[in-house]
Amino acid sequence: MSEPLYTRDILRLAVSIPHQQRLEDPHGSAEIRSKTCGSIVAVDVILTNTASLKELGLAINACALGQASAAILGAQAIGQSMNDIEKARSGLAEFLNGTHPSPGDWKNIDKLIAAKDHRGRHAAILLPYDALIAAFADAKRKVA
Repeated sequence: MSEPLYTRDILRLAVSIPHQQRLEDPHGSAEIRSKTCGSIVAVDVILTNTASLKELGLAINACALGQASAAILGAQAIGQSMNDIEKARSGLAEFLNGTHPSPGDWKNIDKLIAAKDHRGRHAAILLPYDALIAAFADAKRKVA
């Protein structure tokens, strides 16, 4: 029998999402809706001159797992590049799919281990990463 899905740690993270406000004049924005669960994540970004994340704005309408994932991402994203976020997302996805032994080394990311056996929830966990990557891409398009 697998561990409970909504652990205390997941629920604590779900109510502690940082950067929960949209930015007024973002360099890039994205809003993604999950086709599997209907969750919506909107992200605004302001980047540094070296294309690292300077400011982040989040609007999260998701299940507890999506919210917990957004909290982990929001706590670690400032100062990261698009490549850094893509690597973190890739590593987390590989862990969830069973092809990597660890979800990564970001603080609290290990709290998502309980969701590994719940394949139907993986998209909700990855949604905040996908939205942030799309916001980075939007910022890059606007500069080009």
